[in-house]
Amino acid sequence: MEPETLNLKSLPSSNELPLMEDFYTIQGEGFYQGQAAYFIRLGGCDVGCVWCDVKESWPAEAHPKVNVKEMAARAQKSGAVLAVVTGGEPAMYELSALTREIKTAGLRTHVETSGAYALTGIWDWVCLSPKKFKVPHESVYQKADELKVIVFNKSDFDWAEKEAVKVSPSCRLYLQPEWSKEKEMLPLMIDYVKSHPRWTLSLQVHKYMNIP
Repeated sequence: MEPETLNLKSLPSSNELPLMEDFYTIQGEGFYQGQAAYFIRLGGCDVGCVWCDVKESWPAEAHPKVNVKEMAARAQKSGAVLAVVTGGEPAMYELSALTREIKTAGLRTHVETSGAYALTGIWDWVCLSPKKFKVPHESVYQKADELKVIVFNKSDFDWAEKEAVKVSPSCRLYLQPEWSKEKEMLPLMIDYVKSHPRWTLSLQVHKYMNIP
């Protein structure tokens, strides 16, 4: 499956966005791991990660356009205190209206992005997970509260260090094994974090617990 090519003229208005799914669950990764969160997964991505486990999110046209007010209302109704906007690649879209509605509903705004596009919107937390397949926009690095690098092979350790120098000193640094390579890479990652303690090991604990 090939990722779609971004066509700015074809993107929906900022008040309506393609929604693949939204649900209340437990954040399984990174700094907020273990906390309750309402996930809003937007459809559309042109990054093309070979290991992506939600490739069905790639074609934006495959998902219904939903008004941002409705998305925020669903999040509020869940009782969540924070909303995570993910994808796909959410930064493909103008997200000012969505974040405004989420904050008006009383929730924190978190985003998970590859950094492929400059961020729009008002964010309380930015998780940047850069990918080699599409170079991140330079402006995103200094906005990142959390840098999460997926480790697929040994060369990713060096690449992670090159990415880490681009973020602010206060940014949290995480290494996370790609799920299909976890058994192979995890022992190497443990050793790496022990010898490079500024990094923290992140695991997809929701998959261990069979939580969506």
